[in-house]
Amino acid sequence: MAEHARPLRYLALGDSYTIGEGIAPAARWPVVLADALRAAGNVIDAPQIVATTGWTTDELDAGIDAAAPEGPFDLVSLLIGVNDQYRGRALDDYLPRFEALLARAIGFAGDRAQRVFVLAIPDWGVTPFGAHSGRDVGEIARTLDAYNAAAMALCARQGVAFVDIAPISRARGGEPAMLADDGLHPSAALHADWARLALPVARGLLSRA
Repeated sequence: MAEHARPLRYLALGDSYTIGEGIAPAARWPVVLADALRAAGNVIDAPQIVATTGWTTDELDAGIDAAAPEGPFDLVSLLIGVNDQYRGRALDDYLPRFEALLARAIGFAGDRAQRVFVLAIPDWGVTPFGAHSGRDVGEIARTLDAYNAAAMALCARQGVAFVDIAPISRARGGEPAMLADDGLHPSAALHADWARLALPVARGLLSRA
């Protein structure tokens, strides 16, 4: 008998970076990732996405309550925090909210931390929108680096995989081909890069008993 008698279920939690603001639904990185997993031989449903442009950690928490996804899921991803930074929240405000969301993500995975992965927050300061925002782009970078370092350390303690999409996003996120029409959100091409980085991690998680 096959290991999975039913299709695998995948829940993606986040904000504009997960819902794919400005791009086609099929180009969202969780959808691209599920397609790639399917091509690699996994039988997996289309991801259930709970994400909305502009959401902060607390707004995602409320959004999860409203959507009421029913676990357990075989794979859960979490990418959240850019809007906390945009609204000027300190790390000490962000981290407890992120930790609570991570606990919820693990719960949705049937209390299996080894089936959850977190993506780093991209640096929006490298985009044309960021350059013309009037904000200190150096401070944006420093704050997001601090957010990501704290999230990565928490994931390590919890046994959760961390996919660091920040370097490629910082290196290429300001290129015209990597931007949606608004000059802020990533294009389908950058979403594809994120899915490519997440793929070996997701495959490894799904291979665990």
